[in-house]
Amino acid sequence: MICSLEISMYPLKEEFKPAIIKFIKNLRNYNKITVRTNGMSTQLFGEYKNIMNAINIEIESSFKENKSIVYSMKFINADLLETPQF
Repeated sequence: MICSLEISMYPLKEEFKPAIIKFIKNLRNYNKITVRTNGMSTQLFGEYKNIMNAINIEIESSFKENKSIVYSMKFINADLLETPQF
């Protein structure tokens, strides 16, 4: 099943950028998902199982490395990688 995920990471510390950058770079190492970023969030596209595997591993890793992090996620069971032409 193809799905799309929008995820935002909020490390609760002054120096928050390194944790976010590391998280995104780690997600880019998964060749079975497509990762797109912008100034507000990161979007993942691909098979549900592949996205969930990557998110499971990387969120757990970031929780172990950082004291407090908040994640906000939105899933849809559709491929929103394509930009609507309207």
